[in-house]
Amino acid sequence: MSESTIWWLLAGVAVAVELATGTFYLLMVAIGLAAAALAAHLGASMSVQLITAAVVGSATVGIAHFVRSRGPEALPPGTNPDVNMDIGETVQVDDWQADGTALVRYRGAQWAVVQAAGAVPSAGLHRIREVIGSKLVVEKI
Repeated sequence: MSESTIWWLLAGVAVAVELATGTFYLLMVAIGLAAAALAAHLGASMSVQLITAAVVGSATVGIAHFVRSRGPEALPPGTNPDVNMDIGETVQVDDWQADGTALVRYRGAQWAVVQAAGAVPSAGLHRIREVIGSKLVVEKI
């Protein structure tokens, strides 16, 4: 088996493991392995292939880490609409109880509702801002 084939197989294994684990950085390592395969196709020696894999793999991992660290921080799951499909949906609150909670019918079930901090409870249409356990935190629209 040629050296380039071995590099391509290693790159394929790295991609397969990444798909199984969800570790994004393994894709960057696979790019380094693919670069070594290309170096092998160009007739480079084994030491040049190894250095190519190490340098390209390390550089892509470093770049990916730098880009991810500069991006916005992820929202907590209770307030992240990418994680929780209820964020941004609306509910009708007919009346509030004395303790500042209400019961609403939402998605075929009874939910406890609390008003977002600093707002005065009032009846009407509300938007869901956060989900805390089985409680919806809402704001008046």
